[in-house]
Amino acid sequence: MTLTLDKQVALYEEIAELKKQRKAIMLAHYYQDGAIQEIAEITGDSLKLAREAAKVTDPVIVFCGVHFMAETAKILNPKKTVLLPDLTAGCSLADSCPAPALKKFQDELRAQGIRFQTVTYINSTAAVKALSDWIVTSSNAREIIDRVPKDCQILFTPDQHLGRFLMEETKRPFILWKGSCMVHEVFSVVDMIRLKKQNPQSVTIAHPECPQNMLQVSDFVGGTEAMLKFVGGKPNPTTFNVATEVNMIWQFEKRFPQHTFVPVPGIACACNACPHMAKNTLENIRNCLRDMTPEIGWAPEFNQAEAVIRRSLL
Repeated sequence: MTLTLDKQVALYEEIAELKKQRKAIMLAHYYQDGAIQEIAEITGDSLKLAREAAKVTDPVIVFCGVHFMAETAKILNPKKTVLLPDLTAGCSLADSCPAPALKKFQDELRAQGIRFQTVTYINSTAAVKALSDWIVTSSNAREIIDRVPKDCQILFTPDQHLGRFLMEETKRPFILWKGSCMVHEVFSVVDMIRLKKQNPQSVTIAHPECPQNMLQVSDFVGGTEAMLKFVGGKPNPTTFNVATEVNMIWQFEKRFPQHTFVPVPGIACACNACPHMAKNTLENIRNCLRDMTPEIGWAPEFNQAEAVIRRSLL
């Protein structure tokens, strides 16, 4: 439901007052609605938010993102209160790799005498992170993969598209888990090509979570922070065709108003918005600050996950 301007302003004021009362800080992912990014103290991609979460001194963190991100913030801040406005804000990538299934597959590989290390994309549960040797984001994946011994194969979970992209980039053998992001997988390569034909001077940028056929016809491939750096390096007004979650365009337009940003359509819709990210709203941000719930609690697997996260991301 679209809020009236008066209602939005009233919620902004309520949230600001509650943040003062609770001594809380808001972190928001770039895929959140612009109205949420606008009032967050920190915005960023998964890597930036994980690193910033580790530096937080405020006793309460309101994490505007999805469940695995809030889990990471709690793991890095065990004594702080971490709130997620909607506890059901999940992630299709995380869901595609259940920890018991990964453990079973790892045991099978070991039984076959295969030497490997498990490199896991941050879009995963804490239980999966605890089974991993390394955690990566699209921003630091290349750096981390270079740390894996050359005599080890790489079991990459859960995103097969990012894994395939990195395999081609690094020329290393990967064993790919067959997971994917529901948002990035439904972009239309036909519409991407059509946009380029309509404006041959436009520049197409794509997230590496997109399927290979999308990446092959893109001018630039990179995570959200890499996209921001790439776009920021274009001084002259440019039209960018954007193949990532549509709320990223708010961040582009705020930083680079001289450019034009066109969302690449999905197969069945005009844009691609993550339904899980959309579960966080101004109303439930206000409510979670007011009621101090839902809260991310500590789980046994967080201890092992913390060690992996710290050596990989911090």
